[in-house]
Amino acid sequence: MGRHLLLLPGLLLSLPLTTGWTVSNCLVTDGSRLPLLSRFFLICPLDSSLPLLAACNSVTNLTQTLEAVPQSVEGLCLAGSTSVLPRDAFSNFPGLKVLGLSLNLTQILPGALRGLGQLRHLSFISRPMGGFILLPHDVFVDLRSLQHLAFLGPCLDGNLGVRLPPSLQQLSVKLSCLQDIGVLADIFPDLVRGPSSGNAWTLDMLDLSFNSKLMMARPGALQGLQLGSLNLDHTKMKAAAVVGLGLQRLDGLSMIYTDTAELPAWTVAHFELQELNLRINRIGNISLEALASCRSLKSFGLWSSGLTELPPGFLAAMPRLQKLNLTNNKLQSAMLCGNETEAVSGLQALDLSMNGLHTLPPATFSCLPHLRELLLQGNQLVCLESQVFQGLQRLETLNLGKNPLVTVGEGWLAPLPALNTLSLLDTRMVLSLLNLRLQLPSDPSGVGLSLPPGLTSLELHAVSGMKHWNLSPNVLPFLQTLTLKGWGLQLETQNVSKVFPVLHELSLLGSSLEALCSQGTSSFFLWQLPRLKSLRVQGDGHSPRPCRITGLPDLLELKLQELQSRARPRPVQLEELVGELPRLRVLLLRQTGLETLSAAAFQGLSNLQVLVLDREKGLVLDDSLQDHSPRMPPYMYILTSSLACQCANAWPESGGRPRSPLFPFLQSHCSETLGLGLFLGSSALLLLLVSLPLLQEARSSWILYVQALFKAWLQGLRGQRDEGKNFLYDVFVSHCRQDQGWVVQELLPTLEGCPPAGWGLRICLPERDFEPGKDVADNVADSMAGSRVTLCVLSRQALNTPRCRLELRLATSLLLAAPQPPVLLLVFLEPVSRHQLPRYHRLARLLRRGDYCMWPKEDEKKVRVAGRGQERLRLWAGD
Repeated sequence: MGRHLLLLPGLLLSLPLTTGWTVSNCLVTDGSRLPLLSRFFLICPLDSSLPLLAACNSVTNLTQTLEAVPQSVEGLCLAGSTSVLPRDAFSNFPGLKVLGLSLNLTQILPGALRGLGQLRHLSFISRPMGGFILLPHDVFVDLRSLQHLAFLGPCLDGNLGVRLPPSLQQLSVKLSCLQDIGVLADIFPDLVRGPSSGNAWTLDMLDLSFNSKLMMARPGALQGLQLGSLNLDHTKMKAAAVVGLGLQRLDGLSMIYTDTAELPAWTVAHFELQELNLRINRIGNISLEALASCRSLKSFGLWSSGLTELPPGFLAAMPRLQKLNLTNNKLQSAMLCGNETEAVSGLQALDLSMNGLHTLPPATFSCLPHLRELLLQGNQLVCLESQVFQGLQRLETLNLGKNPLVTVGEGWLAPLPALNTLSLLDTRMVLSLLNLRLQLPSDPSGVGLSLPPGLTSLELHAVSGMKHWNLSPNVLPFLQTLTLKGWGLQLETQNVSKVFPVLHELSLLGSSLEALCSQGTSSFFLWQLPRLKSLRVQGDGHSPRPCRITGLPDLLELKLQELQSRARPRPVQLEELVGELPRLRVLLLRQTGLETLSAAAFQGLSNLQVLVLDREKGLVLDDSLQDHSPRMPPYMYILTSSLACQCANAWPESGGRPRSPLFPFLQSHCSETLGLGLFLGSSALLLLLVSLPLLQEARSSWILYVQALFKAWLQGLRGQRDEGKNFLYDVFVSHCRQDQGWVVQELLPTLEGCPPAGWGLRICLPERDFEPGKDVADNVADSMAGSRVTLCVLSRQALNTPRCRLELRLATSLLLAAPQPPVLLLVFLEPVSRHQLPRYHRLARLLRRGDYCMWPKEDEKKVRVAGRGQERLRLWAGD
């Protein structure tokens, strides 16, 4: 499995087809289980309301992959390298509602989508600007229920006259090579002339975001089109160009990160926009003249727009405004309501988070009687006066988190009778309200924490290093959701069920579980909550031993995450983590240190439907599971986990059929085990040790030598040394730099000189005739192959020169391998022992024949030697 995901329904054993499937490279799941596997559906998110979903990766053969997918799936995501979508590709899936294709498609054949009459959402996905895709003009005609069509990545340029289904509501062309919006009208002419009557289309959304090259708009390109919203985020379009498109209607415009420097007042007024989003731009300041054109706005987003202040009468200029987002600006004050005579605003949601607000004067929000949500987190508020929230009688949600609040005025929350959600995380406030989320003070001083009895949800965040609080034994009869982050709270065991009589959801995050487990060897969960439905336990990486969850009769969902100790990891078995949970349906284990999974673990889990093992390493599936298969959970997911390379894990490979050899199983499932790693490492080390003598002998030249030898051998094999060949040179002269004077003064005049003083031969000298910039080995090999005779001038200095040694070795190898008589002559300028010659045994045959000469010091002997050499050169040169 390694880094891959695998669906093992019933551990690959025989189960009814209504409960599970074994699909190669595919993940099949019930839509209700999608939150457990959401990260594997990120490429093309599917709808969790659909009853059955499937995601297939590494698709190369589309037909073969689809044969393994259940035909009842309603959501399907395919990722792979298929380039052509064939005809009737999905004819066996008439109930398909959502289809995502990340296949690098370049062509869709006519009729490829035939039979998908119920399809509502269709996406074509590839890498950004990943290539062109060819669409038949009637490819979408049969999709009579299609509502959302998306192209994420592929380029559509070159397509003309593609018809759109009348049911279409949203069209997305993102991350493509689109440069001019007018091209879109050429591709989909229905956008401007309508399906039949001539009236233009009406779309809820046209999304052209993330087209980095989009900067032009042909005048009248979308003439008559009616749009609910136009998304131009992350493009180079200007708001003024939208007016010239010829749109008949436009309600909302989003231009995030488009380098907009001023409020597009003219565009707002022209279309009477109701929604405008200018997040991450350079607006800076807004003038009242520009605001005068924005009276139609109902939603205004100015997140990260560089605002430093708001002009007077900001809200009064937009009387219809209901939602205002001013997050992450540089506002030092929030004077939205200047005085008591300020006109009443209909604003319902205001976000002022992540600014620089230090104080909130009285009556700051007095002109906002309809406000329901106020977000102020992440500012610098130190104190709040008692009348700061005066007039907010309908406020339901107030977030003051991440503010350094120290003091508040007496009765400062009294003006908020409808408040039911208050966030004071990362402050030092302790309050009694519905849906209260708070952090405990850093010094409890032994005082019990008193909580109001009317809470419905509660989050307690303990400060690191603080003393433990003791919760007063007052009853919380309405509390349904409890989250404890950190561990600064202790409850007496006997009072837990009395304090939380109707608790349904419990989350213990980043907590040491010692306070919840017994100290004996048979540890068990101490919190006995009879009505608990969902329990999530996320460890802090410091628990020395597992905590056994048991004795919760109504528990339906259990998630255990990161329970393994980082300092002292300890492998555990499932029965050490989970005990008697008779109604449990979903069990998720992530990084718990689970090692062995056996039948004994499922004895107390009679109703388990889904088991998810995520990021568990070295799993051992005990063979007792084979006999326990009828009582196994129908769905078992092993995600980004690995099986241990043990014979005990070989049995699931067969799946009730004749067993496959063990080696293929280990090869596909145990590629990252320690044993295999040691084997590969020791093999590599042994190969390196064997290669060291060769590397020492080669002295950095053996690679060049082998390259040149192979090239010369190949030339000889092709018959390039036949008698009829036209040679470029007669003699190739190999010598070192120290012997260059003798070669130039004595050898060359004789060989190159004109008759009768010389022989008139064509000589190749490395310093003079090698091709500049060419590799040395290639020059040597080509020059030897292009010469009739190789003449090596040898001395002790030459034998110590790397290039001369290379040339001599290559010439010797060619000599021994040549079918023709040898064409190698040696001239020794001084006595040299045969043992000083590299691989001297290769020269033994030549030296025995006498095809060498010693250059004498006496002049009279030089004449005789030169005459003998000239005679041999005449013979080899064919003169």
